[in-house]
Amino acid sequence: MRKQTFNLVLAMLLSASSVAQIIFEKGYFIDESNQKTECLIKNIDWKNNPKVFKYKRSQDQAVQKASIESVKEFAIGDDVKYIRVNVAVDRSSDEVNSMSYDREPVFREERVLLKVLIEGKASLFQYKDGDLTRFFYKMDGAEIQPLVYKRYLDGNKIEQNNLFRQQLLADLKCPSIAWEDVESLEYANLGLEDVFIQYNECQDAIYTKYGANEKKDLFNLTIRPGFNHSHLIMKSASSDLPDIDFDKNTNFRLGLEAEFILPYTNNKWGLFIEPTYRYYQAEQTIADDNVVGKLLVSKVDYRAVELPLGARHYFFLNHKTKLFTDVFSLFDFHTNSYYRFERIDGSKLNSLKVLSNLYFGLGVGLKQQDKYSFGMRYHLNREIFANFLAWDSRYQTFSIYFGYAVF
Repeated sequence: MRKQTFNLVLAMLLSASSVAQIIFEKGYFIDESNQKTECLIKNIDWKNNPKVFKYKRSQDQAVQKASIESVKEFAIGDDVKYIRVNVAVDRSSDEVNSMSYDREPVFREERVLLKVLIEGKASLFQYKDGDLTRFFYKMDGAEIQPLVYKRYLDGNKIEQNNLFRQQLLADLKCPSIAWEDVESLEYANLGLEDVFIQYNECQDAIYTKYGANEKKDLFNLTIRPGFNHSHLIMKSASSDLPDIDFDKNTNFRLGLEAEFILPYTNNKWGLFIEPTYRYYQAEQTIADDNVVGKLLVSKVDYRAVELPLGARHYFFLNHKTKLFTDVFSLFDFHTNSYYRFERIDGSKLNSLKVLSNLYFGLGVGLKQQDKYSFGMRYHLNREIFANFLAWDSRYQTFSIYFGYAVF
């Protein structure tokens, strides 16, 4: 029943996820004839600057493609904007084995779609292609220029050409921006965006920071109480003893999950770790002519802190609701756990400590407003008495949990 329930819910979630994956967001594009088309664009949170994107003119229309050859600009709300330009790109390698000994960049003109980071009196743009990251800027009424940065070799030392700092100081003239503000500035989004925002505000200029509504909190801590429905079967290597099928028990579980969202592909991928306390207790009596009273009592007391380590993929239904699937491995840290044989009068015959192996599991769930969640997990068969060669233990767990994100 547990497997059937899990498989049914998994099928339903994956079916829903196929719909979720093709949700398009409101946007527009401008073509070669400067015609602006309002449409729905598939936002895949491009890691590299795109050359092609998918769009629909309305929700019930067919999906179409547009490319850098036919589009001069496209945007999705206030989150994403790209503009097509011909700019000088330096593709000098940052890899030591391929690094140049020349301090000066080697520029070649390319047609690219630049990502707009800040748009105003002074605008900032980004271009990414694999390991290559370059920034460009534009002053009001001027052409787009590269912000010059290059790592190069000087003998056996790696040096940096940080000309971009002088460029910023020369062009972003403002009383609040001094050399001290840019002399240690890194060639990265955060610091550069701050300087361009500072300049626009200094000039009382209207500006737009694209991506301001994106999820910046890439770490979630969630309390996850719930229930485990567990089942243990002990299979004896001896033909004299029957298999011991313990009762299916439902017990409380309590976990604390730390989730790290990967900062690309629209925050659809995450890694998680969730220390979880769980326990299982059961007892079974079997006939055995070799013991006094001819009854053998088997008792198991399994208490552990599980440590799932896994990957998660989200499927967005809308801006507030998303489905997710989990794949994970688990380690056990057990305390005061045992498997014990007793006579019917309570006298102990034998006792064994728990020793579990690494095992795996799958999960599905639903998250609402990045705050509340509900999910199910299925732990595959595992051996929890790996040091007990006379018996083969098969332990399975089906879990249901509720989550509340602390932050």
